[in-house]
Amino acid sequence: MVVENYVNPRKAEWPQADFVIGNPPFIGAASMRAALGDGYTESLRKTWPEVPESADFVMHWWDQAAELTRAGKLRRFGLITTNSLRQTFSRRVLERHLGGKPPLSLAFAIPDHPWVDSADGAAVRIAMTVGTLQTGTGALLTSAAESPVGDGAIDVTLIAKHGVIHADLTTGANVVSAVQLEANRDLSNRGVQLFGAGFIVTQEEAAALGLGSVAGIEKHLRPYRNGRDLTDTSRGAMVIDLFGLNAAQVREHFPAVYQRVLERVKPERDQNARASYRNNWWIFGEPRRQLRAALLGLPRYVATVETAKHRVFQFLDASVAPDNKLIAIALDNAHALGVLSSSVHVTWALSSGTLLENRPVYNKGFCFETFPFPDTKPEIKTRIRDLAEQLDAHRKRQQAQHADLTLTGMYNVLEKLKTGEPLNVKEKVIHEHGLVAVLKTLHDELDRAVLDAYGWSDLAPLLEVVTGNSAPGASGTPATRDDCRRALDDALLERLVALNAERAAEEKRGLIRWLRPEFQIPASGLTQTPAAEQLEIDTGEEAAIAAKPGARRPWPATLPEQVKAVAEVLAAARAPLADDAIAACFTGRGPWKKRLPQIIDTLVAVGRVRRRKDGLAVIA
Repeated sequence: MVVENYVNPRKAEWPQADFVIGNPPFIGAASMRAALGDGYTESLRKTWPEVPESADFVMHWWDQAAELTRAGKLRRFGLITTNSLRQTFSRRVLERHLGGKPPLSLAFAIPDHPWVDSADGAAVRIAMTVGTLQTGTGALLTSAAESPVGDGAIDVTLIAKHGVIHADLTTGANVVSAVQLEANRDLSNRGVQLFGAGFIVTQEEAAALGLGSVAGIEKHLRPYRNGRDLTDTSRGAMVIDLFGLNAAQVREHFPAVYQRVLERVKPERDQNARASYRNNWWIFGEPRRQLRAALLGLPRYVATVETAKHRVFQFLDASVAPDNKLIAIALDNAHALGVLSSSVHVTWALSSGTLLENRPVYNKGFCFETFPFPDTKPEIKTRIRDLAEQLDAHRKRQQAQHADLTLTGMYNVLEKLKTGEPLNVKEKVIHEHGLVAVLKTLHDELDRAVLDAYGWSDLAPLLEVVTGNSAPGASGTPATRDDCRRALDDALLERLVALNAERAAEEKRGLIRWLRPEFQIPASGLTQTPAAEQLEIDTGEEAAIAAKPGARRPWPATLPEQVKAVAEVLAAARAPLADDAIAACFTGRGPWKKRLPQIIDTLVAVGRVRRRKDGLAVIA
């Protein structure tokens, strides 16, 4: 194997110019080593430490162009990039320059546009941005309609808005400025990640392994649901969950299960590069300890599919093990389900989340943990709770009666009912089997109730047009449904951003509106007193002191071991830690401290760690 070593790597000097226009290579962060080689990739990342390692290759061009523009060496630059420009790691490049001194401004942007990759002809989604040092508003163009016209070409109808363009390529309310709220902490988690297909069994296989005949095994043979199980047709799969048992206990009490995982899981795990996965082969690779603690004692919890066309929330029984592609929210009250299912939260989630191709992604850190729930009057809370229970029961009842009925199908038809589009033959069947008109009335009433809960009933006329219940122009609304949709979204986001800031200020004073205080307060170590913030600061300092030389360990040699070590330090800490406090737990020479923030960011991105509004890191 040839290993290339780049001696004295440095940034390329760009020729003098007034304007730069480019279409840099579309290489994702995960593909860079394969496409460019280990040596080049390592040298690139060493030379550009300010660009997160998980950012796409194109962001190095964007960063360089922005630096030159802010230094006055370029008047403007325009780049075509992947549409992941708005996602967590790539967006940080934009945030640094838009918030710098002097600040860069975006004069033009298209956040999501179809494109054909010249390398292989694949259809991809791209973004276009123009950066300038001139402050002011920019033109934001968004796709309103896309129609194939032959030969792979697509006719795109764009709608222009003018305003300050933010790092997430939106105008209006600056959603990316929202901070994670203590009130929502410790409740949302991704589901378990198996790392072994042999854990999954059919109901017949579960019975053969002892379900229904071996005492205690029902705790370890659980229903298992992934994204398709919820959005489409459930497989009815079960999973072997041996968390909490050692291998000897499994062999002694459940020998048939032991043999199953020994033969079907261990061979796969033996090939895994991570030692913890190899050594603990009988349990899930990521068993989600925090999720289990949060769900303990609950009869049910709220779940949503991480990446899905429609943002739907539903209750799952506590016995169900959620897959890694589900976001589980440890709340069992229907009021929470109702608020999450409302257009208020869905609008927030669509704006604060990201996209995978053209499908919305629900990132728990951005979509749930920043979302300010309403401070609801008892009678409105009861109404929301009742409607949410009806909504959840209605969908499950209709699906139980019609085996081929899916949530995706029901919500596709629901969208057509809102717009007034005619239904085809298949959709008419779904409409009848799913009683989708009933589904629509439940959502309509729920949306109005949640607006009332926030005290925003003045937005009801816009909502009525958007949901297809009244014509555009009525009650002073804009002339088209699309205009009403944009006006409603803008108003909701502006108010939610303001409410997030208000709640964050309250929390800084010690007032935290816990969603589940009986669990969250003990888990957080905080108290509901004005001194809560000071107590956090004090314990954070104590943790930093405790992390000094006596407990120091050598900095690991490989990236997987480094990520694991940082996660272990945060898990063992008594309080949130600053980056310097984490670094103080390790010894070692070289530039490893420069990579520590990126490792923490990686843990944040996968849901293992979260950063508080003061920048301290804490285990998620």
